[in-house]
Amino acid sequence: MAESTAVRQSGRQTRAAAPAFDNSYAHLPDRFFTRSGANTVSAPKLIRINWPLAAELGIDAGWLESREGIAMLAGNGFPAAAEPIALAYAGHQFGNFVPQLGDGRALLVGEIIDTSGKRRDLQLKGSGRTLFSRGGDGRAAVGPVMREYVVSEAMAALGIPTTRTLAAVLTGDTVYRETPLPGAVLTRVAASHIRIGTFQYFAVRQDVEAIRLLADHAIGRHFPDLAKRDQPYLALLEQVIAVQADLVARWMLVGFIHGVMNTDNMTISGETIDYGPCAFMDEYDPAKVFSSIDRQGRYAYANQPGIAVWNLARFAESLLPIIHEDQDEAVRLAEEALKTFQAAYDVAFHRGWRRKLGLFAEQEGDLQLIGDLLKAMAGNRADFTLTFRRLAAEIEGPAGDSGVGRLFADPKEFDEWAVRWRRRLAEESKLPAERRQVMLSTNPKYIPRNHRIEAVIKAAVEDADFRPFEELLDVVVRPFDEQPERSDYALPPREDERVLQTFCGT
Repeated sequence: MAESTAVRQSGRQTRAAAPAFDNSYAHLPDRFFTRSGANTVSAPKLIRINWPLAAELGIDAGWLESREGIAMLAGNGFPAAAEPIALAYAGHQFGNFVPQLGDGRALLVGEIIDTSGKRRDLQLKGSGRTLFSRGGDGRAAVGPVMREYVVSEAMAALGIPTTRTLAAVLTGDTVYRETPLPGAVLTRVAASHIRIGTFQYFAVRQDVEAIRLLADHAIGRHFPDLAKRDQPYLALLEQVIAVQADLVARWMLVGFIHGVMNTDNMTISGETIDYGPCAFMDEYDPAKVFSSIDRQGRYAYANQPGIAVWNLARFAESLLPIIHEDQDEAVRLAEEALKTFQAAYDVAFHRGWRRKLGLFAEQEGDLQLIGDLLKAMAGNRADFTLTFRRLAAEIEGPAGDSGVGRLFADPKEFDEWAVRWRRRLAEESKLPAERRQVMLSTNPKYIPRNHRIEAVIKAAVEDADFRPFEELLDVVVRPFDEQPERSDYALPPREDERVLQTFCGT
């Protein structure tokens, strides 16, 4: 396998070099964060290191496996150049504003310039208490750590902007939730951890100087060209709207449900962050909710674009004092910017749907064709991922072994739709092989299905067996490959395997 495959004890001695940290956020004023030292764990052991990501970051592989490296990954100790901090932020959680949240179980170890020249954060999740812990223990159980590792790396393989996972480590300590569970720490890599809630933290305190400092930092880090604009802060709002519109469209195209789209879980960079009660749909249902705490369906699959706009409006409110000195004009400009979300989202969403159906050109009636398929899928409980994956075999006519129709409770509904779809395909001059290649490179065969994730967590918790985790991860990081020896991983759950709820893991 490409990555470490065994849970190993504390590590070997080595002369390899520690990461070359180049920190910037830690040099902002102290009110942006609190400084924090190590919170020791008793017996750190590697679960897995993401070697390809380590290479991309320019981190010495030998050092990561050393005692010093594992100590950093567990939160037991840090290289001299690291400046561990817990970030301050606020946020709307399920629509209710909380003026102080912050990193209650996370620690930003430092920043690294990767091999392509991009600045990346290195953050620990589950490393212990900080001043923002609000009575919590600051720890994480192994289950949520494994879920985030699998799902974040699957998202990266699907080409969706996301935070990444560098490593997972067992702590040797027990954490207590409903039951005692093995503790673990996840090392997360992000373009940054600046959230909408970070701006809200200073806006609610009417700290305009901090809002401006944070906006300048975000522009310099993520969108440096905006600094040249006549209205750079309005341009920042417009750019964040654009990247979030594209991101949420990508979620929708693969059936991903974030589950907890609070404003503190939306990044300025446009990366997916905080894989708590997230899930991929099995059968298509626009009202689908998995999160155990989303009792009203606020963050259901179909609601995600609207929630993104709502969150972005909160971002716009935070920026008003620096967008324009005249408050009425600032509001007008912000409102005009927010109106651009729908057009940006529609472009990404509709372009993606056409690719999923093997369509190359835009024609009137395409959206109706797409909508009718989704309606039929919802009414027949058809599997979202497999319907589109198997569609490539149906381009030239019904293929008896493709199995698309068998995904529908009433196969005739698919057959009738497919006649219209093939008629539409015939209006373009693309060869079937070319069309099929696009569809197979757009529609994944493998996603991290909920029942598979639950199975690997159960094996790790009950039997300390991480082999199922290794295998699932190796499957989902190649989502478009056929992998015939692992084709069972593509199948939906049996009725007794269905997962109805997912949990935050805090």
